Amino acid sequence: YSDVSKNKLQNQIPYQLPPNAAYIDLSKNAFTGNVPYSISLMSDLEHLDVGNNKLNGQLTDMFQKLPKLKVIDFISRGLIDHPRSDYGEMWLAYRFLQNNKFTGKITMLGDLPLDELNLANNKFTGWIPAKLEDINNLDTDGNNWSKGPAPPGQKKAANAGKGGGGARISTGVLIALIVLGVVVIAALLIIVFFSRRKSYDEEKSHHQNRKSNNNFTPLTSQELSHNPPPPVLPPHLRQESFESSNSVDVKTPQKAPSQGYNKQPPADFAQSLNDNVFASRLNSKKGGAARAAVPYALSDLQSATASFAAGRLLGEGSLGRVYRAKYADNKVLAVKKIDSSYFHDSNKDGGDEFSEIVASISKVHHPNIVELVGFCSEQGHNMLVYEYYRNGSLHDFLHNSGDFSNPLTWNTRVRIALGTARAVEYLHEACSPSVIHKNIKSSNILLDLDLNPHLCDYGLGTFHTRTSQNLGVGYNAPECTTPSAYSMKSDIYSFGVVMLELLTGRMPFDHTKQKSEQALVRWATPQLHDIDALAQMVDPALRGLYPPKSLSRFADIIALCVQAEPEFRPAMSEVVQSLVTLVQRSSMNMKDDLAASRRTEDLDY
Repeated sequence: YSDVSKNKLQNQIPYQLPPNAAYIDLSKNAFTGNVPYSISLMSDLEHLDVGNNKLNGQLTDMFQKLPKLKVIDFISRGLIDHPRSDYGEMWLAYRFLQNNKFTGKITMLGDLPLDELNLANNKFTGWIPAKLEDINNLDTDGNNWSKGPAPPGQKKAANAGKGGGGARISTGVLIALIVLGVVVIAALLIIVFFSRRKSYDEEKSHHQNRKSNNNFTPLTSQELSHNPPPPVLPPHLRQESFESSNSVDVKTPQKAPSQGYNKQPPADFAQSLNDNVFASRLNSKKGGAARAAVPYALSDLQSATASFAAGRLLGEGSLGRVYRAKYADNKVLAVKKIDSSYFHDSNKDGGDEFSEIVASISKVHHPNIVELVGFCSEQGHNMLVYEYYRNGSLHDFLHNSGDFSNPLTWNTRVRIALGTARAVEYLHEACSPSVIHKNIKSSNILLDLDLNPHLCDYGLGTFHTRTSQNLGVGYNAPECTTPSAYSMKSDIYSFGVVMLELLTGRMPFDHTKQKSEQALVRWATPQLHDIDALAQMVDPALRGLYPPKSLSRFADIIALCVQAEPEFRPAMSEVVQSLVTLVQRSSMNMKDDLAASRRTEDLDY
């Protein structure tokens, strides 16, 4: 349970929120930017309130990944809970997004079973999904909807919903009109009453004056009964009770904590926010709680790898070799043997330093990062045990095409780039202290059966400062003349090179090419903003099956990442947002062509 509302907090919402929170209220502050994508990792989240802030940006798919989410509030209005489906989709009876600065398309809202949707006064573009036309109350006014013929399955803004978003009268406005009508009718009745009363009094006075000017007889109670005083209107019908003719107050229901939320925040919680303790408390959680890494016996790993046989070798890098370990129950793991010469305390077999590395890596948890399963430190051997991905690496898919049935499609390549960017963003901005990877390359991006990317070899940057070997030919940023010169901006450069591989299908350095084309970055950079040249650079394996605008935007992101000056390269969070925008503008279905890119099944994995 976390409630930090009404505290005048500014800047962006912290990337790493309490990971196990079920109830988060950030409303009525002055937060800017967008909702951080780390929200998608909070699997226990049920209620999120970010209303009455200054948020902007685009709506992403982050909320679709929360299986327990029942209530989401962007404008501090109470929303009605609705049970989710068995498929983990987010089922919200109401969604209110009006009066913000959200941009992009709303395609992702088309499949949500909503009863009411308010998108008014934002900066949405594109067309309104035809699936929204059955919503009982739909308001789409005040946006930048596209004009002209709509694509199949979508509608013009004027035709959205029943009667159109612009012509539809919302429930609140309808109530206001009804109440206002009652007031007007009551006012007319009062005017008629007083008019008749005045006429009656004048006639009575004239009759009495004719009898005598000095003979005054007060009205009897019976006469008064025929002329009652004007009625006193209740407060809700008085004209002065309306502060504005175009504003209707909707009372926000009191938040009744659900079962399990009875524990209140500490008494000094609000005060600590003013002392900037909020950030430090969040930072103390960054990187997540360490999961117990399982210790493996050396004899067990020797048996599972056939004594580290050459036939079980998966790959070899600057820090050691990686082997496939297969157990009797068909469980398969990847074992990385680290050369003991890289440890400072070599006389102690690197035990102390290795244990610190294991403890650090155990804290890293992200859907796009390879999970550490266990470790082994015996008889001078130091090994890390990871999850195994039978689809191999991105390098295999791009450059060893003979082993694979089909090339990666364009949508799959964009999805791999986005997933990898999110992994690096997590290392740079969510972990505390920040983790600089120092060895981002296509061979360190593993793919699962659905071709989702998983970054490996993280947390080993300390060793990279002790090796004289080049970390990866073609991946190193210009400023990295030595391994110790690596920084987060160097990681950005290496990631840009990986994106170039996805775009062109070429290796970062290829000695088989003519000299002017051997270094991928040097050859490709001058052509990234030339549309005609760009079309010639694209991987021939794509056979022209890609959206030209998507290709151009992808190239723009690459150009920013591989700039020679590190200070001009963007932060990884900016790269993630740019890729999300690319996906939304292209209306990509990121799973529609998985089968076309899947690797041929390997029977003996």
